[in-house]
Amino acid sequence: MNKKTSFISDFKAIVFAALLVFVLTFPAQSVFARTPAEIRNQEELNISQDMSSQDLSGNDFVKLDLKGINFSESNLTGAVFNNSKLNGADLHGAQLNDALAYATDFEGADLRDVDFNGALLMESTFTDALIEGADFTDAVISRIQQKELCSMASGTNSKTEEDTRYSLGC
Repeated sequence: MNKKTSFISDFKAIVFAALLVFVLTFPAQSVFARTPAEIRNQEELNISQDMSSQDLSGNDFVKLDLKGINFSESNLTGAVFNNSKLNGADLHGAQLNDALAYATDFEGADLRDVDFNGALLMESTFTDALIEGADFTDAVISRIQQKELCSMASGTNSKTEEDTRYSLGC
């Protein structure tokens, strides 16, 4: 029985050593880390400086730095921009119907003639944004955002023919 016990002990030690070597040399991040749901498939978007006049409806642009990107005249219906930075981005004439842009930074963005009909824009910032002709009909914004946007609102949307101030409830 000594040989059998010795063989089993040696076998256990070898298996334990092999397992230990495997665990220590295999990167733990690749085993346990998962891409958060909100940023999966974003590498497939092939984001470039000129994203104008494209059908990007339903895409997720979550937690991305999109400063200065040209989205003018693009279809962004139902797109998600949560916690993204769109500072200085050109969205002139884009469709953002039913878009979700929670806590998105539109500072200095060109939002002229954008259709935000039904968009959820809570906690987003619009400092120095150009909103002439933007349509905010049924968009969800806070009272603070409404006051800020009303202070700079003017024009009529060329596609929906809705007055910007009226769409904001000014």
